[in-house]
Amino acid sequence: MVKSRVGEVVAGLPPGAFAFVMATGILSVGLSQQGLGAVSQVFLALAVAAWLILVVLTAGRLLRYRDRAVADLRDPRRAFGFFTLVAGTNVLAVRLASDSRFAAMLLLGFGVVAGLVLAYTVPWTAVLSRTERPVLTEANGTWFIWVVAIQSVAAAAAGLEPLVETGRNGLSVVAVAAWSVGVMLYLACVMFVSLRLLLYPLRPRDLDPPYWVAMGAAAITVVAGAKIVEMASTPMVDATAGLVSGLAVVFWAWATWLIPVLIAVEVWRHVVHHIPVRYETTWWSVVFPLSMYAVAGMYLGLASSLPIVERIGAGWLWVAVLAWCFAAAMMVRSWIGRGNRAD
Repeated sequence: MVKSRVGEVVAGLPPGAFAFVMATGILSVGLSQQGLGAVSQVFLALAVAAWLILVVLTAGRLLRYRDRAVADLRDPRRAFGFFTLVAGTNVLAVRLASDSRFAAMLLLGFGVVAGLVLAYTVPWTAVLSRTERPVLTEANGTWFIWVVAIQSVAAAAAGLEPLVETGRNGLSVVAVAAWSVGVMLYLACVMFVSLRLLLYPLRPRDLDPPYWVAMGAAAITVVAGAKIVEMASTPMVDATAGLVSGLAVVFWAWATWLIPVLIAVEVWRHVVHHIPVRYETTWWSVVFPLSMYAVAGMYLGLASSLPIVERIGAGWLWVAVLAWCFAAAMMVRSWIGRGNRAD
């Protein structure tokens, strides 16, 4: 019985499973910034444990249920969820940078390799190589996870740069290059998803939680940009610091503007069209952007001397904490419900 349940979990593991690690890890970062070290450590432990478990489950799925993993990889509605592995790994690297440089460097290395592999595999397999056209009908909020993954590399590299004595130049190149690519990918994803929303029929169920990642992708662009601005002087940083600083403010304003829009979408779905509120793993795609927006405000406020932005981020952190607690409670409730039905 237990073995069959584990097999079902592994076989049905969603590509975006690491969104829990992303949401929990970045909340740990925010709590640490506010001096809540003990609480931050609890969230860090949860994120690390979840990362280890999910890595094992993902490896098991690739070995035993490869056909399902390949099917997900060929589905443009689900394939971009695989980038949560990269983002979750690098978010942990950001959090662990001050505690364990060695662990953070290992995670960054793993994240860079996984990011490069997925960056060329997912778009080709899920989008470019498909014979069905138009693929734009399948564009959705998960496509922004690609941006989050790339910007997480930039944030981790920039966060580690002040803590190492050798290789700073290389880390600055990685950080600025990844940030720049992430900005271009964000603009591309905005165009693709906007065209899908404007050109094709849209049902309330289509505007699911991953659309919040559009805001989260903007917020992590702010975090990575703020960290780059704080890096030591190198040719790459000196050449781009002004541009990065200015665009970080622009992306923060855009992320702020998106919040009431996304809340209105949720009201439209659940209140106007009566779509039931049921737990699904994609809920963590809402918690992550909320947490990342808080951290973005705090980082940007400090890096660019914008105290009002820092205060907004610090206040928003408690919105993210409440969202995390609610999602976690609903997740546990769904597990208990599933166990009762199985019995």
